[in-house]
Amino acid sequence: MAKSTESPMVEINAVSKSFGDVRAVDGVDAVIREGEFFSLLGPSGCGKTTLLRLISGFEHPDDGHIVIAGQNMDQVEPNHRPTNLVFQSYAIFPHLNVEENVAYGLKRNGVSKDEIAEQVNEMLTLVDLSGYNKRPAYALSGGQRQRVALARALIMKPKVLLLDEPLSALDRKLREQMQIELRGLQRTVGITFILVTHDQEEALTMSDRIAVMFDGNIAQLATPQELYSRPKTRRIASFIGVMNFVEGTLRKVTAKTLEVEAGPFGKVTMAPDQMPAPLEPGAVTVGIRPEMLTVLFSAKEKAEIEVTGVITNTAYFGDMTYYSVQIDGIDEDVTVSMRNTAGRRVLAVGEETRIGLGRESLIILS
Repeated sequence: MAKSTESPMVEINAVSKSFGDVRAVDGVDAVIREGEFFSLLGPSGCGKTTLLRLISGFEHPDDGHIVIAGQNMDQVEPNHRPTNLVFQSYAIFPHLNVEENVAYGLKRNGVSKDEIAEQVNEMLTLVDLSGYNKRPAYALSGGQRQRVALARALIMKPKVLLLDEPLSALDRKLREQMQIELRGLQRTVGITFILVTHDQEEALTMSDRIAVMFDGNIAQLATPQELYSRPKTRRIASFIGVMNFVEGTLRKVTAKTLEVEAGPFGKVTMAPDQMPAPLEPGAVTVGIRPEMLTVLFSAKEKAEIEVTGVITNTAYFGDMTYYSVQIDGIDEDVTVSMRNTAGRRVLAVGEETRIGLGRESLIILS
């Protein structure tokens, strides 16, 4: 199984791009490593697709430089870059069958028929389409068309595969299946994948590292685990999953501890890594994920920090129940997620309950 290395494959150096008065990409710096699955994640209009097109060469930066595999791409056109792009619409040719679609690039490059046939068969086996050679493109399902697009791109042996929201047209179940398959495919071929997506779950599931983009800038670049557990700002925390927020006051910062007044949670002493971005004492936002809060069903159950609240809504999902809880001192209802286990009842709206948490589950956000 191929793994990413520390060697840079794509270097983005102070890259900017404007369209009229709109600054789509604004001085972005990033290094994407050889062999990693890297995602550009953000809402519509954040600049992620423009940045992907700049890497591919379909757009050219106004300022800055892009280096791929050690070569400056300033004067290199898309067809001469060591990249290939899988479009959101797949863009496979409807009048060609599967093997003709996959072989298209090799034919244009003058590869022999025998070699083309061998490589096409190998690639169709890799994307789980063995035996589909003569299937017309119009007779393929959405997932099969996506596999054909991947095979057509990978057969050209790019150093970087660029993916522009390739799963967005699929239904939820197929999309989740293809996420697993695409990640497995990347590990098998071992090349650098760069995915553009607005789907947080998709990015968390598939990526080695994620760059969260807002307003043409990278707000945070980190592993999925770091982004989820240690987002730097309230905006990032809101975008990645669900986060509860409490207005608080940072009282003291030392090399070893942080002291914060966290609303109804009281005065809490925390570790320095629970404040991902450096902040001065003063008003802060304290965040906590729903799964870090626990409903204490009986008097015997205890927690490091406890508060009382009233259930205002219950959402039962089979394996999990999500509660909305009104807690004095917090403006908005708090979301608590609890796994449903044998014998654990589901609380009703209007019930008063105790909520427990540990101090290590809190983070301080700007």
